[in-house]
Amino acid sequence: MLTYPTRRAAPLLPLLGLLVLALIFSSTTQAQERRYLFEVGGAGSYQGYGNDADLGGSLGGLARVGVWLPLNFSVELEGTITSPHAELANTDISVKTGWGAVLYNVLFGARNSAYAKVGLGGTDYGSEEDCVGPRICGSTTTWLAGVGVRVGLSPVIMLRSEAVLLPNRGTQVEITETGTDTNKVSFSNYGLNVGLSFMLGSKPIPDSDGDGVLNNRDRCTDTPSGAQVDEFGCPADNDGDGVANGIDRCPNTAVGAIVDASGCTRDSDGDNIADGIDKCPDSPAGVLVDATGCPRDSDGDSIADGLDRCSATPRGATVDALGCPGDEDADGVLDGLDRCPRTTIGAAVNSRGCASGQQPRAQAAPPPSDTPPPPPARAAPLVVVPTPAPAEAAPMVLQGVSFESGSARLQPGSYVELDSVAQVLLSNKSLRVEIGGHTDNAGTPADNQHLSTLRAEAVRNYLVAKGVPFQQMVARGYGSTVPRTPDTTPQGRAANRRVEIRPLPPEE
Repeated sequence: MLTYPTRRAAPLLPLLGLLVLALIFSSTTQAQERRYLFEVGGAGSYQGYGNDADLGGSLGGLARVGVWLPLNFSVELEGTITSPHAELANTDISVKTGWGAVLYNVLFGARNSAYAKVGLGGTDYGSEEDCVGPRICGSTTTWLAGVGVRVGLSPVIMLRSEAVLLPNRGTQVEITETGTDTNKVSFSNYGLNVGLSFMLGSKPIPDSDGDGVLNNRDRCTDTPSGAQVDEFGCPADNDGDGVANGIDRCPNTAVGAIVDASGCTRDSDGDNIADGIDKCPDSPAGVLVDATGCPRDSDGDSIADGLDRCSATPRGATVDALGCPGDEDADGVLDGLDRCPRTTIGAAVNSRGCASGQQPRAQAAPPPSDTPPPPPARAAPLVVVPTPAPAEAAPMVLQGVSFESGSARLQPGSYVELDSVAQVLLSNKSLRVEIGGHTDNAGTPADNQHLSTLRAEAVRNYLVAKGVPFQQMVARGYGSTVPRTPDTTPQGRAANRRVEIRPLPPEE
């Protein structure tokens, strides 16, 4: 027969409810401060008995010893002793109970825990010779189920309280005049205990990475110092660049950018497009780039915008390193587009750069693939001697314009006067001018011709960079063919090395 506690269990029911609620609603937001190893303790207890035991409730004592295991489990051994009153025998008997149990602990707060436990043991109700009336005698098999809480009074001392239910199966004995009657019965006892536990050998739980989350809850134990972490100790990274918030000095990095240890982007070529996004990471300094970091070339002349001083060059024209087109024969048709590139200076030409009766140069067809190309013919160098400027258009010498010796590189002192020329040309868009380069007679005629042309083009390119339209100027080199003075002294040679500017008639 299975029996349960009756009204004698009523004082225990509210405590059972509180313990269950503690298990259900216990918060785990704060990590435990210590790692527990051994638990020993004692408690005062109250033991109630099932009806078939014929015993009244009794106070007693409890002793326990336990070992904590990983994953919040623990095991323990407990024993109680009480002296309930046997009603029919009208005497007190000694009841001893012992069991082993497994506990699952739910940690909350820094030092507290709630737990549930199950176990198995036995209870001794005294010898059968002492039995009077029908009651439980001898030993029974005892199961155990219970719940409890620990409240930390100090890092190693716990106030512990629990309630247990003890299902028993044993022998009910009744001694009569004719003999002894026995009957196997099942019944349930109940108990309540309150006492202290001492956590021996416990140690503080470390915080290896110093992020404020102890190791027993820290899922990321190697967080860098200074990183912001969540409740599990893992760093956040809002921009996904691999550098945690709190360390990241550039928290809004674009996706895909390569960053340094501080979370800021690198820009190897200085074009304001971050490495990792920049598809052309070796763009030259000063070029204008698109959103992918590759140079733009608005006029398709292979000179990138930003370096190209003539960014509106017609397609097909031949340009120099600054992106400006040349006009070798000064006929107004740019090199590369000019089909007659060596027209006599001053001759009237058509849109292809050819004078009347002059046949355009045909492009040579490539030789068959199985025939090797013929070796180039060695031609005598051609020296072009331009005609002097018309006498009626008086040129003006740009006194402040000078170059490095033997080159067409403008010296910085030239910029002031050239800026003034640019202002004049910009204020009168209908004015067309010739920029003439002149040398002394120190070199060969061919070298002098070439150097003077380069210097004239250098002046024109500077003015174009200042905003003067390319078509408003013609650059011509005269070499040493138009000296200012026949003087061959150093002073006379210096006077012949010059740049002149001369207005052109509208029809030229």
